[in-house]
Amino acid sequence: MRMAGLVGALTLVATPAFAHVGVTPRESKAGTTETYTLRVPSEGGMTTTSIVLEVPDGVTIVSVSAPEGAKHEEKRTGDRITQVTWTIEIKAGARAELSFVAKNPSQGESIVWKVHQKYSDGMASDWVGPAGSRSPAPVTKLLPASER
Repeated sequence: MRMAGLVGALTLVATPAFAHVGVTPRESKAGTTETYTLRVPSEGGMTTTSIVLEVPDGVTIVSVSAPEGAKHEEKRTGDRITQVTWTIEIKAGARAELSFVAKNPSQGESIVWKVHQKYSDGMASDWVGPAGSRSPAPVTKLLPASER
């Protein structure tokens, strides 16, 4: 009986609990310019080394900032920023907040922010799935311009 309890406890310790990347605000008006913050936890015993944000169609990035000790790069297609990569060290168990200003699409129900989190061991978490999946993409609900 004691051995079964010990095995169960070891299993719980050895299984990392991954927290999801989130975005705030969770709601914003269509067509407005908003300051967004990605909240990125680094769990599972690995240090996060970079975060890649795929900029959704209809979203216009106005500016990007990086916390002290980090840097960011922007990938463009024509005049539009289509991807932002933050190079940052987020130690295991810690979290970081990455900010950017974007103009929302003028139409639609939500903005789905696809995010790729890369770790020091070469592995990655792709936060691109639907709500309720193991790897959900952060989502901002779009309200009509007359609400909120």
